[in-house]
Amino acid sequence: MNVFRSLKYRNFKLFFYGQSISLIGTWMQKTAVSWLVYRVTGSALLLGLVSFASLIPSLVLSPYAGSVVDRHNRYKILVITQVVSMLQAGALAFLILFKVYNIPAIIGLSLLQGIINAFDITTRQAMMSEMVDNKEDLPNAIALNSTMTNIARIAGPAIAGIILSTFGEDACFFGNFISYVPVLTCLFMMKLNITVIPRAQKSIWLELQDGFKYVSGDRDLSSLIVMLTVSSLFVIPFNTLMPIFAKDIFSGDAKTFSWFESAAGLGSVISAVYLATLKTDKHIVKIMTIASFVFGVSVMLLGYAAKLPIALLFMTMTGIGMMAQTSTINTYIQTHAVPAMRARAISYYVMAYQGMIPVGSLLIGWLANSLGPRGAVCVEGVIGVLSTGLFVLYKRRQNINIPTAGKGRLRWLNA
Repeated sequence: MNVFRSLKYRNFKLFFYGQSISLIGTWMQKTAVSWLVYRVTGSALLLGLVSFASLIPSLVLSPYAGSVVDRHNRYKILVITQVVSMLQAGALAFLILFKVYNIPAIIGLSLLQGIINAFDITTRQAMMSEMVDNKEDLPNAIALNSTMTNIARIAGPAIAGIILSTFGEDACFFGNFISYVPVLTCLFMMKLNITVIPRAQKSIWLELQDGFKYVSGDRDLSSLIVMLTVSSLFVIPFNTLMPIFAKDIFSGDAKTFSWFESAAGLGSVISAVYLATLKTDKHIVKIMTIASFVFGVSVMLLGYAAKLPIALLFMTMTGIGMMAQTSTINTYIQTHAVPAMRARAISYYVMAYQGMIPVGSLLIGWLANSLGPRGAVCVEGVIGVLSTGLFVLYKRRQNINIPTAGKGRLRWLNA
């Protein structure tokens, strides 16, 4: 089928299958950590703090990670990050097995995982072009990668909900630990010809400056990253409060919480499959704009949904909007950034996406304490709608289009 055309490449197929299993384990652990922290502490603020610890390294380290990935063999970096992630998952599993519900320790291990992810995510995204021989199939590979991620987002929480209520949190953590075996096996089976782009011996600091100049000098690229930054800071963190919605607002349990995560994952898969069918990225910015509006409206309506089925419907819509927004921005960067700067451009995407969410998680935790969880989620939805409107006005005023971005890249190359 045309939608799966990038799976004809052996390296991408191995990557796809290995990561599919590993990501299910990752979402199982993520669901279990959120449920465990809220069950033990009953604190929305601590719930936000755990999310903050797991993602804040992406804000600080992503530009540095981009420079490191551009300098070194991406395959070797990916193997190292997967091995260290497996060790981190094992440490967390044993901690919970012996019922050591030490919140500072859980936060510390979440911080370690965040540091690993700052390098791992940038490396995986930058390697996409190395695994797909025909660059015309790269947007399809990116969309399938997003589909894989979001299928795991459905399956992981759903499985976690069953395991949590049947066996307890420790089983979820051991499941994540074991899930790294297939991904490492697939990585060792890959045959990649990774070329490290030769460059003058510059310091990391100078390469960081080059990356910032390149990204800020391309107005199309920079405007999309700013849009993603606003969304990650003020809209995407609404998901932090879903354990409160499941347990307190809708009087549910761990299974109810898993339904919220799975509903968002279902919407994301619907969105990703649609993006995978696109034959061109010609209308990518327009799709991103529509998706951002859908995302904001859905979050706003979710805030005051009266019944659980209605809340799950709006949660599905948030998945459609958020997935299309983030994936289209990722696709634009991967297909428009010059090869010498691709990893650093991607690192700013990771910083804007993963890096701003932890700050937003703390903000919505504070906001929920002030306005209540429903009011906080509604406010985030309103911000999403307003930011989309401002983005549309900016694009119309500047009359920026894709050829302009090409000129921006030429200006950078000639500088």
